[in-house]
Amino acid sequence: MVESLNTKSELVINGTSHLGLADYGKIMIGDKAFEFYNDRDTKNYIQIPWTQVEYVVVSVMFKGKWIPRFGIKTKETGMFTFSSKDPKKVLRQIREHIDADKIVKSLTFSQVISRGVKNLFHHKKKNK
Repeated sequence: MVESLNTKSELVINGTSHLGLADYGKIMIGDKAFEFYNDRDTKNYIQIPWTQVEYVVVSVMFKGKWIPRFGIKTKETGMFTFSSKDPKKVLRQIREHIDADKIVKSLTFSQVISRGVKNLFHHKKKNK
């Protein structure tokens, strides 16, 4: 059995980890870490201490009315993407442990395309 990093659990909610294939389980937010535990496989879990969180990226659609998923970028490991039944409640609880300026919106589809086009032409100018 996996031992939790938290001494006190503040929120436990159904969630999904999008690391590879979708894994369904429980998201637990506590005083020391963000944790995800898979419902089927007890060996499949993710524990992210609050000290390792660099920032939280939130995908916002329809002017904040729908949040399909959010990602947690860590200092060493990389990006972990999750979704939950009530993402606003999860993000409010995360905000208790992470500074509000470290919670950012993700880029829209058009912003990603425009940056790619700008970078494409920027590299051509460098090569000449």
